[in-house]
Amino acid sequence: MKKTVQTAAVSHVSALQRESLLQQRGCVVWLTGLSGSGKSTLAAALEEYLVRHGYLAFMLDGDRVRAGLNRDLGFSRKDRRENIRRVAEVAALFADAGVICITAFISPFRADRSKARRIVGTRRFLEVHANAHLAICEQRDVKKLYRKARAGALPDFTGVSQPYEEPLKPALRVDTGRQSVRSCMGEIVAILRNRGMLLGNRRALKR
Repeated sequence: MKKTVQTAAVSHVSALQRESLLQQRGCVVWLTGLSGSGKSTLAAALEEYLVRHGYLAFMLDGDRVRAGLNRDLGFSRKDRRENIRRVAEVAALFADAGVICITAFISPFRADRSKARRIVGTRRFLEVHANAHLAICEQRDVKKLYRKARAGALPDFTGVSQPYEEPLKPALRVDTGRQSVRSCMGEIVAILRNRGMLLGNRRALKR
């Protein structure tokens, strides 16, 4: 029996055409940090801010993705690796379409984040560490996940029974334990601008 050879369809729309239309360059802002560090809050604020100023942005976060695309995955090391791989593939597609994709995932292991960078492409991958002390993350924990993890009800929980490997050289490290969301967001917008991801004469992006 002959194997069917599948070839990927090639888009007739170039990256330059998308940039000209959207006045932005597709990229991925990869927010990583402990549960409760403020990743999703920051991602949602950044998404709203960019869209309000005329840019096309879309947010992916752990709860939404695990409720749909990755609902078949658990929290074992293998499943976590696959979770991040799938997210990176989806984020890369958004970037291909010219969208600024903002992801908010714990993504605790450096190897997984490095793979995500390779999938997306180094030049359009901005790793942002949402850095907050563990004690602050626990104080913010409205879902009581840390309490459950310390009681043994949640095995393999990052920060308690599983390690979080901080980025060694992120594009940006924001102190989400001390800085306001607005301040952290302003730093991300600045690096997006400095790296040439935000084009055109849009309304002034003020912090």
